[in-house]
Amino acid sequence: MPTMADAIALDVQPVGSTSFYVNDQVPFYLEGRLQDFVKVGNNEQPNLEKIFALKPDLIIGLEHIESIYDKLSQISPTVLGNWQGYPSWKDHFNFVAQVLGKEAEAKQVWAHYEQRINDLRTELGSNYQDIEVSFVRVCCNNWATDVKNSFSGIIFEDIGLNRPSAQDIETENGLLKLSEEALTQFDGDVIFLVVATDKNSVEATEKLKKNPLWQKLKAVQQGKVYPVNYEAWRGGNPLAADAVIDDLFKYLVEETAPDALSTSSR
Repeated sequence: MPTMADAIALDVQPVGSTSFYVNDQVPFYLEGRLQDFVKVGNNEQPNLEKIFALKPDLIIGLEHIESIYDKLSQISPTVLGNWQGYPSWKDHFNFVAQVLGKEAEAKQVWAHYEQRINDLRTELGSNYQDIEVSFVRVCCNNWATDVKNSFSGIIFEDIGLNRPSAQDIETENGLLKLSEEALTQFDGDVIFLVVATDKNSVEATEKLKKNPLWQKLKAVQQGKVYPVNYEAWRGGNPLAADAVIDDLFKYLVEETAPDALSTSSR
């Protein structure tokens, strides 16, 4: 999924891709960007017949499908990237740009990203220096947070947003699972609550909101909990990053008064 979005960000139209979207739906930030797109199986089991029928000029995959590399390379030239999870999203984009010969376009994408980061930083000013921004989501039938070296965590870091101490760490995959009993460790002045659209995630979120510990969180009591889109906040590509920054502008600049937050901060 990040590879396909990376290609689109570089103005290259993929003819097909495997997918692991929630409910198999294309993320909103890619709507209107895909033309004659074909799903060719899932990440673990690409459909070789469908790939062959598309007659691609190039196949970009990840190392976990190395066992079928020879078969893929008989269809078209094939390059496998070393995706190291969401902590590597920037490196993976640069890899895709290099493979596609789109280094110049990649520089423009990064320039756009940096400009948006700087614009948001300017709008936030100094009011957020003492504000802690928390991130909570459903994962693996449990609660979790994306820490400093996650996709969203890296964006937060680039902007200069503070995280609660429990989230201000790095893990192997940028993810930290937590029990409901540990929720108080993940409080903040603002909580971004990432909710996927599948039934289990929705039910788990509703259950969380009824938890007495959830009700004690400062951000909950002050009405500073903002639901955001799972596919964007776990997107791992520049187009998803743009959507995350849109949310940060919406909730931290347009709808939230930094001065009011500052007066309630520790």
